[in-house]
Amino acid sequence: MGNISPASFYAAFGSKEALFREVVQRYLETYGQVMAPLWDESLSPRDAIERTLRGSARMQAARTHPAGCLVVCGASNCSPENEPVQALLAAERQRTRTGIKACVERAIALGELKASPATDVLPDILATFFHGMTCETRDGMRPDTLDAAVTSLLTLWDINAVKRGTAKRSKKR
Repeated sequence: MGNISPASFYAAFGSKEALFREVVQRYLETYGQVMAPLWDESLSPRDAIERTLRGSARMQAARTHPAGCLVVCGASNCSPENEPVQALLAAERQRTRTGIKACVERAIALGELKASPATDVLPDILATFFHGMTCETRDGMRPDTLDAAVTSLLTLWDINAVKRGTAKRSKKR
């Protein structure tokens, strides 16, 4: 904490938890904006997912801050008295899962994805990938490798997409 005295710290922030909550809020207002496409209905659902995945991968691997995602790993190992901090981050991760699921459901409603057992679990697969990127970037995975992984992951979306305009046309002779 540098040269700040405990009295000054508590006068400024009230508690360590209050400071952490401020840090999380600031993180969400800055780095966390990579998740915004999930709620942008002007984008196609697939584009929203892709922009969020690629933006998150770039952000997590950037050298401008510690690698990974604060929301995923910020309070992964806490004592029981810090459960409110874990709950705060769990709620943010759930918000991401909800956004991903909304994109998949919107794609099905728009006829862009088939409703199937595969698309039922697609939100879980995508959320697991999002959260797994944190471990990989913290372990040094390169941005180009993450980007290639995103491209491969999106094939799960593409193979479940409703194909339009694929009807065979008779050739004129």
